[in-house]
Amino acid sequence: MHCYMPNCIILAISPANQDIATSDAIKLAREVDPTGERTFGVLTKLDLMDKGTNALDVLEGRSYRLQHPWVGIVNRSQADINKNVDMIAARRKEKEYFATSPDYGHLSSKMGSEYLAKLLSRHLESVIRSRIPNISSLINKSIDELESEMNHLGRPIAVDAGAQLYTILELCRAFDRIFKEHLDGRRPGGDRIYGVFDHQLPAALRKLPFDRHLSIQNVRKIVSEADGYQPHLIAPEQGYRRLIDGSLNYFKGPAEASVDAVHLVLKELVRKSINETQELRRFPTLQAELAAAAYAALEKFREDGRKTTLRLVEMESSYLTVDFFRKLPQEIEKGGTPSAPNMDRYTEGHFRRIASNVSAYIGMVCETLKISIPKAVVHCQVREAKKSLLDQFYAQVGRKEGKQLAVLLDEDPALMERRQQCAKRLELYKSARDEIDSVSWAR
Repeated sequence: MHCYMPNCIILAISPANQDIATSDAIKLAREVDPTGERTFGVLTKLDLMDKGTNALDVLEGRSYRLQHPWVGIVNRSQADINKNVDMIAARRKEKEYFATSPDYGHLSSKMGSEYLAKLLSRHLESVIRSRIPNISSLINKSIDELESEMNHLGRPIAVDAGAQLYTILELCRAFDRIFKEHLDGRRPGGDRIYGVFDHQLPAALRKLPFDRHLSIQNVRKIVSEADGYQPHLIAPEQGYRRLIDGSLNYFKGPAEASVDAVHLVLKELVRKSINETQELRRFPTLQAELAAAAYAALEKFREDGRKTTLRLVEMESSYLTVDFFRKLPQEIEKGGTPSAPNMDRYTEGHFRRIASNVSAYIGMVCETLKISIPKAVVHCQVREAKKSLLDQFYAQVGRKEGKQLAVLLDEDPALMERRQQCAKRLELYKSARDEIDSVSWAR
């Protein structure tokens, strides 16, 4: 029932020719509105009371007091209805009744249907005025929520190709900005690249099998094979070179592993950046195209990084640092003769010294590569990713026509429907706010 609603005005209508104490309307009003703030008492059929009786005790609040004043009214009789008496004439007749009544004449200004309408209108105005601040606050809160949702959903897409191209480029720039923030440390993830250089690369270099490669047995074997049928006269230069070349080849693995590790980090940052670009979520096709273009660019950068780092290793093999060996103390070989058997022509100390010299040289090269490999990787992969990750994609998009651009900006139909609903609600709330703001309430 409507009377149970806290915003509902209750008209407790009772006939004047019945006992007010037994009125069903008053009983119900007392039940649903104990404080009486919403209840207005209305007495009807005042003109049908027995002669010599009146309802002044009720109308003047003596027999049953309400918070709001009682109002008496006189409606059309059945005879008036049968005669098609209109409401204007009925209201005129009602006003004449109260004005000429010896019982109610002194209350005539506060009786009748017109006065009841004015009384209810003033009360309703008062209630609305008191609740306008809360209503305005609720409307403004709803507007803020809807505008926030509209921003989350994104604004409608323009139909002309120029505006669509501009939208695509803006979305790409937003992604690129977030991607760079990850690399520059303003967002998490870029520090993993440093982790490759500071932890993974040194650990991989430490695990290289130089101990096995430079064992006495292996050194003897390689040096002897390098001499061939003619033993070396002073120092086994060819043996040294073969030992060094074999050792340097081991550096290719960690070099390529560093390139691949950084590549994986960059791919993960691309994926995270796409997910974190709020505006891109509306366009799954553009997301997929953008990701594919970024991954393709990273593959190219990886290949450049791989070639550069391997070239660094090959450069160390191509030209040895002669000064390193010139500074080594000259070895005076004791024992052994050129005519000794091929596998026993040198002493164990001689081979141990060779292994030690090669190990020292490889250690020097290792320290150099530990510094130069990260430089090459950053230059070829990280720097290029920051500078030109989407260059190829920009060129491809610039060549697309209107229909092709529209395909990139396809949206989920459910999202489009949701945006339309939000836009309509937002317009209604703003219209309501303007209406409330424009109303000047009389004091």
